[in-house]
Amino acid sequence: MSHLSLIASLKEIVGARYVLTSERATAPYRKGFREGHGPALAVVKPATLLQQWNTLQACVNAGVIVIMQAANTGLTGGSTPTENCDRSTVIINTNRITDIHVLPRQQQIIALPGASLFSLEKALAPFGRVPHSVIGSSCIGASIVGGVCNNSGGALVERGPAYTELALYAQINADGTVSLVNNLDIELGTKPEQILTNLQNKNYTQSDIKTTSKHASDRDYADWVRKTDQDTPARFNADPRRLHQASGCAGKLAVFAVRVDTFAKNELEHTFYLGTNSSSALQAVRKILLEKATSLPVYAEYLHRDMFELADDYGRDTVLLIKNLGTQWLPKFFNIKRQLDTVCQKLPLLPRNSVDKLVYRLSKLFPSQTPSRLKEWNEQYQHQLILTVKGDAHQPTLALIEKVQKVHNVALFECTEKETKSAYLLRFAAAGAAVQYAKINHHQVEDILALDIALKRNDTNWFEKLPSHITNKLISKLYYGHFLCHVFHQDYLVKKGEDSAAVKTALLELLEQRGAEYPAEHNVGHHYHAKPALADNYRNLDPTNTLNAGIGGMSKKRDYEE
Repeated sequence: MSHLSLIASLKEIVGARYVLTSERATAPYRKGFREGHGPALAVVKPATLLQQWNTLQACVNAGVIVIMQAANTGLTGGSTPTENCDRSTVIINTNRITDIHVLPRQQQIIALPGASLFSLEKALAPFGRVPHSVIGSSCIGASIVGGVCNNSGGALVERGPAYTELALYAQINADGTVSLVNNLDIELGTKPEQILTNLQNKNYTQSDIKTTSKHASDRDYADWVRKTDQDTPARFNADPRRLHQASGCAGKLAVFAVRVDTFAKNELEHTFYLGTNSSSALQAVRKILLEKATSLPVYAEYLHRDMFELADDYGRDTVLLIKNLGTQWLPKFFNIKRQLDTVCQKLPLLPRNSVDKLVYRLSKLFPSQTPSRLKEWNEQYQHQLILTVKGDAHQPTLALIEKVQKVHNVALFECTEKETKSAYLLRFAAAGAAVQYAKINHHQVEDILALDIALKRNDTNWFEKLPSHITNKLISKLYYGHFLCHVFHQDYLVKKGEDSAAVKTALLELLEQRGAEYPAEHNVGHHYHAKPALADNYRNLDPTNTLNAGIGGMSKKRDYEE
């Protein structure tokens, strides 16, 4: 089928308005949230599951590469096209298919492919339930299905990676045919058209929902993370324990729906702010909380002093936006910003990154949004931990930390409600602060290397100490992460003129020596090489290499030819 014939077929399926082909119209979908950029023949926006199925069929018949995309919030380029492929690429964007079905009896939900975590939070509120993730990805409009497909982690200590064994997906077989697999354990019919239409219209009854032994979350994680003597990480993207069909598929299946667990909302929470200048002291806190606490903490978010300062400055626009307009505006803000970036890049008189520079200058008209007590703590202590516990764990947690204080210098205070909100806003803003710094100061920064790592559970030397031959090539190294899970986000600002690829290789070699796994929760995308077991999983799911070709540094050619 020619490209013109394919475009005509796609317009018949979804309507001409929802088939984008111009460079300007497709630009926001072809560029990743943090990285990733490539060409696309078209962006197709189906309104129903059946349209999504028919679109996929047309693309497979035409022999093009297909990328399944929802919110396009991936951080490693895994939801955008890539260069130098042997076939054209079509992006199927599912942001018009946003239904969420709440299953109160099962304490679960069914999410269609474009449904966001933010929408799920609102849908569950009347039931006193919350999703797998309620910080970070929920704020930027990330999709529920995308989280499952990428084993996304999160800040909640007890939850582990997004995971389910209950999903509805299409698989492209070795002979080029497409099969629809219904593992939702809900009776929806036998033919694809029946299954998809019945699910879309919620045309099923309580009796159609089967009693199932399949897991809809990582139910073992709360015990798994406590095993601080184990020489493997608690969670990472290539963990074979949590690679199951849609879970961890990284777009190598076309997922139509997932069925996932929900969780009881805590009636009361307390937040402590810890500070120390000793990495071993914070490690002692981690060890005693994981091994001795009857109830695991809700959050345990780490910030290094340098990251705190950068986020307070270069993340101020994000903090101001959320504080004044709410998290629901973040996806819209980023979409508008992407569109403005596309326009400004074509205007030769405007400086590079002009939109980012304007936003930054506007944010500097406002004072720091971080409460004074947090800033004073940052001046005194290089290591800080935002620790939130359930209501009944308040005194037991203090008692455990007091035991650590008898041996180590660890200070803490209990946050007010305002301080709690501000601390977590700052932690959220940290995720984009280094990127913003690099854009504003591009004349000084060669590149930003954003690594996402999982340390072994028994690694006591968690705070990285780099040799001088690496630090001499860096402007700054920035650390933050999910401390009890030993999952860290480490951003490195490389000096102008240095070989960033060589620096990245050196950093990854050091991580290999420590027995760390990477990526921990952002998935390989086009940022990391897939290790053999993960690459084998991708080949088994997508033997023709039609879906998301090239991820993990794998072949971009049909059938994985080299």
